Amino acid sequence: MAVMDNKELVRSCFEKACNQHDVDGAAELISENYMLHEPTQPDFSGGREAFKKMCSAYLEAMPDCSCTIDDQVAEGDRVATRWTLKGCQTKDLPDIPSEGRCFRTSGITISRVSGGKIAEEWSNMDDLGMRNQLAPKESAS
Repeated sequence: MAVMDNKELVRSCFEKACNQHDVDGAAELISENYMLHEPTQPDFSGGREAFKKMCSAYLEAMPDCSCTIDDQVAEGDRVATRWTLKGCQTKDLPDIPSEGRCFRTSGITISRVSGGKIAEEWSNMDDLGMRNQLAPKESAS
């Protein structure tokens, strides 16, 4: 697969998952044995079903979320994507109770493409910044 095709594949997966909220469509773009390496997902078991479960949980808690791709660089079978995610949390997430607050955070994902599918990703986002934006505000006494 050409480098440009790899970038379009990754861009399409982001678009389907984050902006169209089409988890099934996004899952079709990843390999059946997909693996995610992400500090906030230490127990990710791998595969399409785990991907769909993770995405669905975030979309349920943040139904208006959207993602912007800020930069993409590709070489060989790797695509590096710098992105911004924003939305409002309406339901609890693990370790993040919902206070109805909105957030804006950024991250970088490196995707490895194999056989025309996304096979593996390494992702890091500003989880602390997002948590701080979603946390209850302390009232002045």
